[in-house]
Amino acid sequence: MIYHISTEKEWAALEGKKEYAPEAFKREGFIHTSELRQLEGVLQRYYSGRNDLLLLVIDETKLSARLLYEPSTNAELYPHIYGALNKNAIVEIIRPFNPDGLLMLKARYS
Repeated sequence: MIYHISTEKEWAALEGKKEYAPEAFKREGFIHTSELRQLEGVLQRYYSGRNDLLLLVIDETKLSARLLYEPSTNAELYPHIYGALNKNAIVEIIRPFNPDGLLMLKARYS
């Protein structure tokens, strides 16, 4: 599994569509995702104090777009989806999501 952090607003804007492509995808050409072990750092760096988050749990074997692992923060390899995310690859949406939810998530997907 790989994971993408979204917001309620961004998700709602794409409601009813078969694919998900957040605003960052338009700017960067890929969708940021993380492995489970990387989520805590991503939440601390980019989403501290937010209470409007959703976590998309993605089965990477169901992706229709290309998935590449590329160097990012601290030269660590992160999964990037090069194309819109087909919603049938999303196996769970956890809402609301916050850093306290990581323990539950690790228990479920480790």
